[in-house]
Amino acid sequence: MGFAFRKKKDMPSGLWTKCPACGKMVYRKQVQERLGVCPECEFHDKITGRKRVDITLDAESFTPFGEEYRPWDVLEFNTTESYEDKIAKAQKKTGLSEAALVGRGTIKGIRAIIGVLDFKFFGGSMGQVVGERITEAVECALAEKLPLVVFSASGGARMQEGALSLMQMAKTSAAIARLRDDPNCPYISVLTNPTTGGVTASFAALGDFILAEPGALIGFAGPRVIQTTLRTDLPEGFQTAEFLLEHGFIDRIVPREKMRDEVATILEFCLQ
Repeated sequence: MGFAFRKKKDMPSGLWTKCPACGKMVYRKQVQERLGVCPECEFHDKITGRKRVDITLDAESFTPFGEEYRPWDVLEFNTTESYEDKIAKAQKKTGLSEAALVGRGTIKGIRAIIGVLDFKFFGGSMGQVVGERITEAVECALAEKLPLVVFSASGGARMQEGALSLMQMAKTSAAIARLRDDPNCPYISVLTNPTTGGVTASFAALGDFILAEPGALIGFAGPRVIQTTLRTDLPEGFQTAEFLLEHGFIDRIVPREKMRDEVATILEFCLQ
């Protein structure tokens, strides 16, 4: 008597992904439904700038500006690959022209200027164009009497642009200082994982309200650099959002799925 065996079905690829924090295999669709948050450990993974806009603003309300500012190899920076080639690759990979995406939109019906940094574009690093776009976002908020919301995700300044990238710290900080005089322009800064370097030391730290996602790495220099320089052990959880909340650097930690509601609530309070 023969036996009939059912043919084993192939498992479709891409159904599962490994959480970079807890290392567990999680269902990719479930992670996507939770906006990039691990269902096992609540790790908030990086998301693209366009995704951030989609989950924050009202549908089809976003109108970008600042696209006339484009990166160029002003220093003719070359290593094994030219800066121009790296820019082209980053643009193709992300579909963005630069790491900063800025524009107008509404959040639960409230008009606002929004800026987001995309970590997939040169690690969200701040160069001349990022500085120019963030500054233009500030100036638009002032001119149109609108609140400003900026989501940071950055590895720091753009080394391929040298001192020109560091100058953006002063440029963006000076622009934001002008917001202080206008009660119609509250500035909400949202720190996501990671927010480091010159971005932390400039516009990301200057919000009237500073929010952060859970577990976000926030700091200027990296923990290893600080530990080596100071030659001392750092506190547990150093440079995490939770540590900074405890020490008064940020105002609140907000899970990603609640961030849109939280931002809208703050804006309603400020503008009433």
